[in-house]
Amino acid sequence: MIEVDKLVDAYISIRNERDNIAREHELKDRELVAQLEKLEVVMLEHCNEIQADSIKTKKGTIIKNLKENYVCGDWDNFKQYILENQALELLQQRISQTNFKEFLSTREDEGLPPGISTLRQFKISVRKPSNK
Repeated sequence: MIEVDKLVDAYISIRNERDNIAREHELKDRELVAQLEKLEVVMLEHCNEIQADSIKTKKGTIIKNLKENYVCGDWDNFKQYILENQALELLQQRISQTNFKEFLSTREDEGLPPGISTLRQFKISVRKPSNK
């Protein structure tokens, strides 16, 4: 017979160990990322000083790249622009799960919109006992 208490205890122990390992990894990774960022600043300053887009060395090549990101500060105006210009390709193609679920709850009798299907699967959650 399955001893459910032992299953739950083992599950929580493994999950806690994974959390500890992930936390340790995240701290170490943050330290390494910070070190890389400092080195990148020095290398960028050097490229700018000598007006170079790349520097080849025996150990590797430094390449100066321009990274561009676009940020929206006024979603209402931007959405209107997209609709007026039929420019849906400016947006990423993914469904906001929370908003879509709420949208469907107000239209239960209509069913799913065209092109949409539902993927449902059961998952197990395990909680620690409460401290009482």
